[in-house]
Amino acid sequence: MQLEDYFDFLAPNDIRIKGSRIGIESVLYEYIHNAKTPEEIDARFWSIDLEQVYATILYYLHNKEAVHQYVADWLEFGERMRAEQEKNPPPVIQRLRKLRQQYGDNIDLLIAESRAQYQIAEQPAEYRIDESDQVSP
Repeated sequence: MQLEDYFDFLAPNDIRIKGSRIGIESVLYEYIHNAKTPEEIDARFWSIDLEQVYATILYYLHNKEAVHQYVADWLEFGERMRAEQEKNPPPVIQRLRKLRQQYGDNIDLLIAESRAQYQIAEQPAEYRIDESDQVSP
């Protein structure tokens, strides 16, 4: 088996580990930037096996310059997308930020006001679940 047979080359900026949706950048980020061992990486990604992790690292070692650029481009793209999302957050994020500003960490107040707004009653005592997951009155 050739080393390249371990990968699906979908585009110049999209190399996946064959049989999975995991890009080589995910494995290599753990290896290069987080100093994880192949065994630790294998434990993190359940859809690939240890042989595929080693193949990804070996591919990196054989193509260091090109793969460094590949990972650098991926990191830069991620930073650019996060900055764009920060400037133009989706409506759900805007709503969550507004709620955080309004209620802070007081989740009980938020729940109480939501129940009142939507006329949701408290759970009847006979249906409450205690710490032991037992229904108790």
